[in-house]
Amino acid sequence: MTQSERIERDFTARDSEEQQAFLQQTWCDNCQAADLGMHTPIEYEIEGTIFVEGRCSRCGEPVYTELTDDDI
Repeated sequence: MTQSERIERDFTARDSEEQQAFLQQTWCDNCQAADLGMHTPIEYEIEGTIFVEGRCSRCGEPVYTELTDDDI
């Protein structure tokens, strides 16, 4: 992926309730568990799809949330 394909977005521009939902409602592939939480979130867009990426609060591995039309 080239840098031009990835458009950085401001996760902190979301209201605090929405931020908390994204930070708490997660899936970690490494832990194979839901809702462990994430920290250090970054938000970006690739080809029209918005992602929130952070680190699992339990193991520290990357976790990703892809926002659907229902989330936006």
